[in-house]
Amino acid sequence: MALSKQQDKAKTGNPLVGPNLNFAAKEAYKLLRTNLMFSFSNEGEGRVIGITSSVQNEGKSLTSCNVAYALAEAGAKVLLLEADLRKPTVAAKMRLAKSLGLTNVLVSRMDVEEVIQASEMMTGLDVITSGDVPPNPSELLGSNRMAKMLAQLRKKYDYIIADLPPITVVSDTLAISKNLDGVVLVVRSGISEKKALNEAMRQLKMVGVRILGFVYRADSTGKKGCKKNYYKYYSGYAKKSEK
Repeated sequence: MALSKQQDKAKTGNPLVGPNLNFAAKEAYKLLRTNLMFSFSNEGEGRVIGITSSVQNEGKSLTSCNVAYALAEAGAKVLLLEADLRKPTVAAKMRLAKSLGLTNVLVSRMDVEEVIQASEMMTGLDVITSGDVPPNPSELLGSNRMAKMLAQLRKKYDYIIADLPPITVVSDTLAISKNLDGVVLVVRSGISEKKALNEAMRQLKMVGVRILGFVYRADSTGKKGCKKNYYKYYSGYAKKSEK
């Protein structure tokens, strides 16, 4: 699925989420939603899907918000988990006040139900913000407490969308990897580099994470080849993964 910068940003430059998106962007996220839903069987507990990128500023947090919204719009019970504890932006994008969140549950042994916020944008969409910035994000995300919390949340939600830090910047995503059912990598035109993307994929494969696919965010240059090339790349990767 290819997204344009112009499709998910307002004229003022502020990010748009959910109901504020234009028609083209909404359809693009619906396509991504369909691909994710068909990536898993309907059996079992809720799925934990991480959304990340190879480097910073590729749009992974915005993608996380809109994927969670799109899934809830289809009738699923969804939790958006702000697991980028170093540079959290989900609360602002979802128009939620900063409050106690994930780190407070992991550090102070709060009950996770105490930090869940219902989104006013869509029925069925809940959010857990990052909470206070900790000194040890990787240790918290890879802790037994984190695993137990996700196991509890799987019983309540159909999908848990985790906004994760860039892979090649910090080790946080790898620390939580054992609790993920799959990862989506966001790639942005003009930002992503082949070397960084290859390194991100290498690290994910090393820890055994299932790569569900890629979201390619392109500039609105009007060039038809960009979208075509993306689908060729995705198709080629999927075929190699099946062998």
